[in-house]
Amino acid sequence: MLQVSALYVYPIKSCAGISVAAANVESRGLQYDRRFMLVDKNGRFLTQRQVPQMALLGTAIEAGMLRATRPGTESIEMPLNPAYDDTARVKIWRSELDASIAPSAVNDWFSEYLDRPVRLVYMADDQHRRVSRERASAADDEVSFADGAPILLIGEASLADLNTRLSEPVPMLRFRPNIVVNTSEAYAEDGWRRIEIGTTPLEVAWSCSRCTMTTVDPHTGVVDESREPLRTLRTFRLQGNAVMFGQNVLTRGSGQLRVGDHLTVIDRR
Repeated sequence: MLQVSALYVYPIKSCAGISVAAANVESRGLQYDRRFMLVDKNGRFLTQRQVPQMALLGTAIEAGMLRATRPGTESIEMPLNPAYDDTARVKIWRSELDASIAPSAVNDWFSEYLDRPVRLVYMADDQHRRVSRERASAADDEVSFADGAPILLIGEASLADLNTRLSEPVPMLRFRPNIVVNTSEAYAEDGWRRIEIGTTPLEVAWSCSRCTMTTVDPHTGVVDESREPLRTLRTFRLQGNAVMFGQNVLTRGSGQLRVGDHLTVIDRR
C-alpha cells in the first residue's frame, strides 16, 4: 500500500526546509512553500547553485510567523503573510514578476550572512507566476518561486536504489522533495500520471531534471568535490542532456495532505 512517508515545505527558496506532519494544498503548491525568495541587487533569484551556504539558513513556522536562523543562535522573524509596501520586478529562470520587498532590516540580516547585498522578496496572493506554457496542462496552472512546478514527489525506493550505487549514501533532503512516498519499486513514480493522496487529486506532470544543488550537503553547505550524487545519476538516469530524479506535480484541487495518507494511482503513463 502506497503511503506518504514525509512532507516538507521550504518557505524561503533554496534555504533549509521544514518537515511537517500535514500540509494544505493550494494552487501554487503546499501552503507556505517557496513564497519567499532571496534576490541579488539586479532582482535575480539566488540559490545554492551560486551560494551553497544558503543551505545553512534554517526556517521554522511558529505562531503565524516565519523564523529564519543563521548558523549559531541568531534568528529573525517576519510574518508568514506580510503586507510589504514596496515591490520590485524579480527574475526567476524565464519568469519575471512583481514581488513584495522585505524591510531593510531583514535584507541587511541576510546580506550580512551571505556577504553580498541581497533582498528578501515575497509572493503575495495577488502576485502570480504561471507554469511555463511548455509544461502547463491547464491555462491557470501556477507556481510559487519553486523552479518549475508546484510540488516535487520522490519515492523512497528510488533513493534506496541510488544509494546502492554510491560509495557514501545521501539523504532524501539532497533532492528537496515536498512529498515522499513509501514505494517498494525504484522509480515507480516515473510511470504515474494522475494520483490521489487521501482525497486530494494531483497530476504527475514531468520528470525533474537535477542540477548541482544535489551536490551540496544540506547539513554543512559544502559542495561534494566528487560531484556526487549527480555524477552517478548521469550513468543511468540521463535523458538527453538532463539527469532525471523525482517527479514534478501539478495541483488539481485544494485539500490537505498528511503523513500516512494513502496514495492511489488513478492513471499511468
